[in-house]
Amino acid sequence: MTRNVMSQAARYGALMMAAGISMTAGVAQAQDDKGTIKLAYVEWASEVASTNVIRAVLEEQGYDVEMNSLGAAVMWQAVGTGDADAIVAAWLPTTHGDYLKKVQDDVEDLGPNLEGTKLGLVVPEYTDIDSIDQLNDHADEFDGKIVGIDPGAGLMSQTEDAIDEYGIDKLQLQSSSGAAMTSALADAVKNHEDIVVTGWTPHWMFARWDLKYLDDPKKAYGDAEHISTVVHKGLKDEMPQAYAILDNFNWTPDQMGEVMLMNQKDGSDPYENAKKWVDEHPDVVAEWTDGTAD
Repeated sequence: MTRNVMSQAARYGALMMAAGISMTAGVAQAQDDKGTIKLAYVEWASEVASTNVIRAVLEEQGYDVEMNSLGAAVMWQAVGTGDADAIVAAWLPTTHGDYLKKVQDDVEDLGPNLEGTKLGLVVPEYTDIDSIDQLNDHADEFDGKIVGIDPGAGLMSQTEDAIDEYGIDKLQLQSSSGAAMTSALADAVKNHEDIVVTGWTPHWMFARWDLKYLDDPKKAYGDAEHISTVVHKGLKDEMPQAYAILDNFNWTPDQMGEVMLMNQKDGSDPYENAKKWVDEHPDVVAEWTDGTAD
């Protein structure tokens, strides 16, 4: 009898211990659940990379994250109204400058998360011309077209301005998408044909192929830009740790390029790639998260 009682007591103790562990885990999980933060972005290779990376970091810190792919104008409207909490995809001061002006009273610019960006017209390295002002004289070599991206993109409106600035009347700007533009570029390079596309840095295409920007002596595309993090006003009070992480978020074109190249592999998942990159770069991530606890 004594042995049976002791055995029952041991089993009871084990059950209580397991329950205690389960309750502790539940409390820890509840503590880690810090709410939902909504990120908006444009469907550019660079912004797909950066938004997924910051998502992975915020999730590691206990936040639920919702990502929404939107056109540039709608993205800015969303962060202005609070339908989105933040964007890490603000190309400033030129490309998205007009969008910022419309919502500037309702957002906070946390400054650059990446510097060294560039926009312009891009051709293969083997192409004979080197400047935008040579395009008219070589229009036939480019089939009379400039291959663009999404019609609502700031880069497209800048290209329209550049066409006017340089008096380009023998080539037409064709809108498509970022994916369609790089597909056309891939075909042209494969067949050693000339092509001119709207391009920007950072972009994985510069790691994939030998390309060059056409010189822009009239500075129609402006000077170098940066990519900023912009949040809806009030986020600092509502989610101070998330705000601090977003404020700290900063990386290099080479680091972003690593993620973009991972995303170009057949069947790859940008979210899984972002988590992998975050796991493999703990020192970088620590710079974004250290000292940000609530």
